[in-house]
Amino acid sequence: MEPAMGGPRAIDALVERLLEALEAFASALRHYYPGIVQQLRAQFASLSEALGNARRNLEAASVAPDMEDARRTLLEASALCLDALALTTHSEALEPSLVNVRKAGRRIHRVLEMLLPLCPVLPAVNRHFLEPGARPRVSKRLPVPEADPATGLAHVGLDDDPYARGSVSFYVPDTGDGSEPLPLVVALHGGFGHGRDFLWTWLREARSRRFVLACPTSRNITWSILGPDADAALLQKVLADAAGRWNIDRNRVLLTGLSDGATYALKRALDVETPFSHFAAFSGILAPFDLSRARGRRIYWVHGAKDWMFPAWRAKMGEKELAAAGADITLEVVPDLYHAYAREKNGTVLAWFDPRLALTPGGP
Repeated sequence: MEPAMGGPRAIDALVERLLEALEAFASALRHYYPGIVQQLRAQFASLSEALGNARRNLEAASVAPDMEDARRTLLEASALCLDALALTTHSEALEPSLVNVRKAGRRIHRVLEMLLPLCPVLPAVNRHFLEPGARPRVSKRLPVPEADPATGLAHVGLDDDPYARGSVSFYVPDTGDGSEPLPLVVALHGGFGHGRDFLWTWLREARSRRFVLACPTSRNITWSILGPDADAALLQKVLADAAGRWNIDRNRVLLTGLSDGATYALKRALDVETPFSHFAAFSGILAPFDLSRARGRRIYWVHGAKDWMFPAWRAKMGEKELAAAGADITLEVVPDLYHAYAREKNGTVLAWFDPRLALTPGGP
């Protein structure tokens, strides 16, 4: 165990170890493939030991009264993070390992949700919820949620069930006086996922580049790719809710998604009329859709060369079919990506979607 330390130092040490563990978990998700568990077990063991030591030090330390709430939050968040790290590496068998990493991801996302309100009091946490390129110029911290209910994180439809189907999670940056129309990104989770979890895939970008983020949850365990469509009305409601709450630029609306969410986004790109100006697919496929309305639709497709669920040849075939049908499509195949989310491509997609959202030294 590390030597005992005072309250402020103990808080800083636990924050450092906790954020280190969160980054390691995010990297594990980015590089995840069946068979990685043994490698992660060795990596997570040292992280867990350091995080556990820092947690025990904070438990034993005294803090100022005005930091007691932050202390309790950090202790709860670090315990949940330790649980997630252990769960991720519990089994090496294919099906249990996939289930475990999904369950661990949900725990990690709850950790992030606990930490977000600490941005005003913990600068390291504040920086964590910004893209690296935005951190050197950070001057404003996240508003205290109660100070302005029009900005920050909001969940709609989760009053009775924290993971209700058909719900939507929003993140809205500080909008100032609200006179500036902001772009909207609607991001769709993968199969068996939830918008409350998928929101964290885009939150740093929304906060750093200032756009409204909406992450709905499919009515069923995945999106209505084939057969009766239970989700089209949900997306319409999301758009109506966002436009009714905030000043949305209806000419700058991106629909994006991962895996089944990407496939469903491609389906929506082929509607007779669409409220979305751009579409971005991450690790999805082109199902047997009617391509007669593809002409002029702007699509950016990111896919892994090592995707073990949807092989890259399917993405290349889908690109050719959409291009032949007249779509304005770009396919980027990421050499080291399996069936996972290439978050490092968010910035590329955002700059393609709206050049004003490109992250530069002076800001977006």
